[in-house]
Amino acid sequence: MFPEGFLWGASTAANQVEGGWNEDGKGVSVIDVQALGSHGREVTDGIQPDRIYTSHKATDFYHHYKEDIALFAQMGLKAYRMSIAWTRIFPNGTEQTPNEAGLAFYDRVFDELNKYGIEPVVTISHYEPPYALSNQGGWTNREMIGQYLRYCKAIFQRYKGKVKYWLTFNEINCAQVKFGVMTAAGVNCNFWDPINTEQLRYQALHHQFIASAQAVMLGRGIDPEFRFGCMLASMLNYPLTCHPDDVLLAQQTNQVKYLFCGDVMIRGRYPNYIGRWFREQDIHIETQPEDEAILAQGKVDFCALSYYMTYCTGHDRSAEKISGNLLEGLKNPYLETSEFGWQIDPVGLRYLLNDLYDRWQLPLMIVENGLGAKDTVEDGKVHDAYRIAYLREHIKALEATISEDNVPVMGYMPWSALDLIALSTGNVEKRYGFIYVDVDNEGNGSYDRIPKDSFAWYKKVIATNGKDMA
Repeated sequence: MFPEGFLWGASTAANQVEGGWNEDGKGVSVIDVQALGSHGREVTDGIQPDRIYTSHKATDFYHHYKEDIALFAQMGLKAYRMSIAWTRIFPNGTEQTPNEAGLAFYDRVFDELNKYGIEPVVTISHYEPPYALSNQGGWTNREMIGQYLRYCKAIFQRYKGKVKYWLTFNEINCAQVKFGVMTAAGVNCNFWDPINTEQLRYQALHHQFIASAQAVMLGRGIDPEFRFGCMLASMLNYPLTCHPDDVLLAQQTNQVKYLFCGDVMIRGRYPNYIGRWFREQDIHIETQPEDEAILAQGKVDFCALSYYMTYCTGHDRSAEKISGNLLEGLKNPYLETSEFGWQIDPVGLRYLLNDLYDRWQLPLMIVENGLGAKDTVEDGKVHDAYRIAYLREHIKALEATISEDNVPVMGYMPWSALDLIALSTGNVEKRYGFIYVDVDNEGNGSYDRIPKDSFAWYKKVIATNGKDMA
């Protein structure tokens, strides 16, 4: 049984749905300079007129938000996990006063959500720092902390009473992944640049830890009702075999890939095991005397997670590799995979939630979980039984976690509420949404909205509080 008041919802991110990239005073983000390329997104030097930037219009939530939120309400959503585009509020990140038109847009979004009784869960920074700041070193530059806090203060003050749940950074542990430098850590705009070293990524991550802790303290001073969460990409690794060396390697991989960030933000200090990793990688973090106290005082209230798949790790380098959400691991021979090669593991969700609650003793929230697929429209409808099957099994695992294991999970917000632009490729063809958006990879289409079969199915799940998943 799911508890009363469970936050059934769905998720998106501003840079993947909004569009309106230069409207009403919005500045250029690091996502805005990523053009379509032959092998995914290619970072360009500013905006090039002959290139296609699919994020510039995305799926056009900026102009369809009333229609979209009305559909969310029709589906029965109790919560909508979204993000605020930093460059709508501070176009270059260095302004002393916020952009009123940007603030007003999110006022309208929150008011529309409130009209239907939908709780916003807001990510403050979801992979889109200002482009101008990335050219100043991004998060490797400690001055970024103050610029982030100025942004936080503006939105905390403006949306007090409209927003309760805040996530300081999306998938903050992806700052440790080379791909994530440009998006999460924002070192610069070329994530394959040789200067993007482990040293720089972990230094940038330290600055994000401090920024998050200070944002928590700042927010609580503005509104004691605010609740803050860290948001981690679940990168759960199983040992490939039961050989003790593989078991130890899996433990160490999990520590570094996602437990580390949670330990810092929830326990308020660097864990002992990370010292070994830093020594092995020759990483030396520059800190300030006040940092230890800041981390201890700015601990979060809950832990939010994305969960798509699991991986294996082991010492057999000949084992088959598999790619997933910003990470590569070894293939688990016992799991099926999606058409995009992602392993499907609903049992892993139950394992992960139990493990994390035992570790941290804080409420958990699933803010991303879903199946990317090449949906097609037939006679004006989208039949996505494969997505329903994926979600059903994960919700069953979630129900067992809550009702049988007594793990407190606050909500479930699958990725995604409507179709959106993929982070890694800039394409829309790998669709996740409950709502189909008529647009192709190059931005052509009517942008009409079509509820998929999964829309009606999820509506039934929500209406029965998870009792009817047939």
